[in-house]
Amino acid sequence: MIQEVVRQLPTESTQQAVGYPSLFLLVALGSLVPVIPTGALVSSAAVVAFHQTSPFALLLIFAVASAGAFLGDICLYWLGQRGVRSRNGSKWLEAISSRAAPERLAQAQQKLDEHGTVVLVLSRLVPAGRIPVMLACLLGGMPLRQFARGDVPACLAWAATYQLIGILGGSLFAEPWQGVVAAVALTLLISGAPMRWRRLRARLGH
Repeated sequence: MIQEVVRQLPTESTQQAVGYPSLFLLVALGSLVPVIPTGALVSSAAVVAFHQTSPFALLLIFAVASAGAFLGDICLYWLGQRGVRSRNGSKWLEAISSRAAPERLAQAQQKLDEHGTVVLVLSRLVPAGRIPVMLACLLGGMPLRQFARGDVPACLAWAATYQLIGILGGSLFAEPWQGVVAAVALTLLISGAPMRWRRLRARLGH
């Protein structure tokens, strides 16, 4: 039964032809509309690439994920700038603001004043840290070009981190699907940790 399923799977070249554009679009969309677990997508793609025969599969995953994240960030920042300049704001600026808690925004503004665009790299690596820092950049009037320069290393570091999680999952399990499950579980656990920590602190504070 399993052998029949394996025979029916697309060839490796077909998977790559469909997978790379799909990964790029999903990561870009997930960066623009932060509801898609883009980290889990990159880790899952890295697991599959780890088990492929192409020596460049992992490198392509890294390049595609980084480019998709950068495009999504730039588009979101540009839309946010339009909202800041508009008297009536915009739905994009409201969406960004609604995802940044006041205390997180205050921390992001302070770190941005102290360390500049270096904070962008850390914001991409810290779960739920990207939006508050982006909003702080918008409210601080950071030009798009300056934001883009800081966002390039941020996207590269982000893609490398989640790809390493996928490689770890792929190396621990013989079957790709097992590595995908492990990588997705780990990335979701990491991304949900800050929210659970804030809820725990709130309960202890009361």
